[in-house]
Amino acid sequence: MRNTRLLTVACASLALGVWIGLAAKDKPPGIEVVQGKPAKDAGVAALVEAERLAGNGSWELISIARVYYLSGDRAKAQTLIDRVLSHKPKATDFQRLGEIYAAAGESAQAETYFQRALATDPKDDTGQSEIGAWYIRNGQREKGEELLAKALAKNPDDLWHYVRASEAYLAVPAGR
Repeated sequence: MRNTRLLTVACASLALGVWIGLAAKDKPPGIEVVQGKPAKDAGVAALVEAERLAGNGSWELISIARVYYLSGDRAKAQTLIDRVLSHKPKATDFQRLGEIYAAAGESAQAETYFQRALATDPKDDTGQSEIGAWYIRNGQREKGEELLAKALAKNPDDLWHYVRASEAYLAVPAGR
């Protein structure tokens, strides 16, 4: 009986030790990822860790792709964008991708993704107001007002529709 108890305690201790070791291995490293490194190396290290933590989250991967794209590593950004697009993207995914290209000043590419967002969810008034504001900001006021009109017709008491409109007309960069 005593040997059975000792064996049980030993096995439980071994299992607990293995579990603690595995849990410690998966713990995010924290500030050590970036501390003391040159800015570029720290930024890339932070992105690598962010990607590990993102898993298959589309918004997360798009945010990481945005940083890669706007910091000049377009190939890595495209890899992440392709990964998102391979998993049934939603309208909001297309819109966020459009925002990357808009921030990079690539209007044609931005518009392609914005149009895909609108086609994927034509009833999304938030998307309509945000994309409408982008059109106004980019000199296509008629197209922008058409989208803002749809958004406001659906949801006239949404203060964010008015904020997006004011940003566009006053040439203030979109807020998020």
